[in-house]
Amino acid sequence: MHQPYYKDLLTRQTDLPWVRLHGVKDYLDMVQILEKFPKIHQTFNIVPSLLEQVEDYTAREVKDKFLELSYKRAEDLAPNDKDFILSNFFSINKEKVIAFFPRYYELYFKKQKKQEFNTQDFLDLQVWFNLAWIDPCFRQRFPELKNLVSKGRFFSEEEKQIVLDKQLAILEEIIPNYKKFCGSEQIELSVSPYYHPILPLLYSTNAAKEANHQSLLPKSEFRYPDDAKAQIESSVKFYRERFRIAPKGMWPSEESVCENILPLMINAGIKWIVTDEAILFKSLKKKKRETALLYQPHLLKRDNGELKIIFRDRNLSDLLGFVYHTWKTENAVADFIEHLNNINKAFKGEDTLVTIAMDGENAWEYYTNDGHDFLELLYQRLSESDFIKVTRVSEYLEKHPVKSKIRHLSAGSWIYGNFNKWMGNPYKVKAWEWLLEARKKLEKINADGTNTKTALAWKQIYILEGSDWFWWYGEDPDGSFDKLFRLHLRNFYTIIEEPIPKYLENPLST
Repeated sequence: MHQPYYKDLLTRQTDLPWVRLHGVKDYLDMVQILEKFPKIHQTFNIVPSLLEQVEDYTAREVKDKFLELSYKRAEDLAPNDKDFILSNFFSINKEKVIAFFPRYYELYFKKQKKQEFNTQDFLDLQVWFNLAWIDPCFRQRFPELKNLVSKGRFFSEEEKQIVLDKQLAILEEIIPNYKKFCGSEQIELSVSPYYHPILPLLYSTNAAKEANHQSLLPKSEFRYPDDAKAQIESSVKFYRERFRIAPKGMWPSEESVCENILPLMINAGIKWIVTDEAILFKSLKKKKRETALLYQPHLLKRDNGELKIIFRDRNLSDLLGFVYHTWKTENAVADFIEHLNNINKAFKGEDTLVTIAMDGENAWEYYTNDGHDFLELLYQRLSESDFIKVTRVSEYLEKHPVKSKIRHLSAGSWIYGNFNKWMGNPYKVKAWEWLLEARKKLEKINADGTNTKTALAWKQIYILEGSDWFWWYGEDPDGSFDKLFRLHLRNFYTIIEEPIPKYLENPLST
């Protein structure tokens, strides 16, 4: 479960609503659905910077432009407000969501035809955008929301307030529900480094060359092992404070690993990590995919301790993430179960660990009914199976000794076993160079000990080390991530009271 860090540290405002909207659509129902299926044990991964932003909403400590324009009375909307709403309040899957609600679909086509919206149109659009993002199970569970879906149009300002209040109420339930389910031992929570950085690249951007000899590199090496250590340790501290226990597992951001980061995780008390199968076969120098190696945990025994490591089945994970939403529910579930049956037959009933690891939020908006039809049938079939046991990672590792050791863990991520997504074009490289320049400034200020805002400056640097800015550089469709990266960088220079570099005034170009 992950979102980038959207909030402006200086204004406490965010121009993008995705923490709030994914919060009401994905994070809570994904765990609550398990109440119906006690045999389904599951591991959820949380990123602390996401939960920090959820807490900002529940404490009413963040200004969300989308939310503020939703609260604003339709009759009071200024022309620029109306332009923003028309440009942004259809930002949800058209075929699987908008098309299911006649009034929302009607407004969509009215906008496409460039027809003028009246006050009631804008009010209905404010309601539908926020109502459609709420997960279907909550639209059914809360009578007030169910009635609004049935009503469909001619909403009042008071009814809009009900929708927005329910959104915040749902957000308030997220962390308590994860605590509750952890207590039942039906779920396990693992954790990622705090601001979701690519740890190997923080340790040294030269790790990109280890994963891909042809990778572009910055002019100067970005090498800050202590930052990687801090991202790990602050994550463990956050987890302890919220859940009163230490995390056993860590999902390295984007399943990005290398040999150098292992001691940092071991020292932080992490017991297991997960990454992609490509890393397994690279580490063992296997040219072919060997499922006998894939379907078992492995041991990383090092001088300062040991870590267990599991590797995801890329094919099965990607079927759930990217393919099954195009199939009929019954066919998709049957196909998945058949894959597991074939694995069971191939190993003649021997114990095998099949790891499915995937994005916890983005897949479901492409499924009908936000994935509920698929997940309910899948969980039912898994629960009824006589050869499948669905298990938490630690639950499995505690009962099954690890037989295989990996002497050297190859560097790479879940994307083709390399770091090209974060270091693969001149724009990404330039962003690393900008970050390095800022990081050196912080080093100098720390040495001088003259700045009273050091803690905030460190927080801003750690945010800038997050993976998402580099992911999108060179392929950012609307420039929103370039804008955010430059905003965070400008704020850093403002915090340390240094002149803001001129190059941050315009979108990054090489």
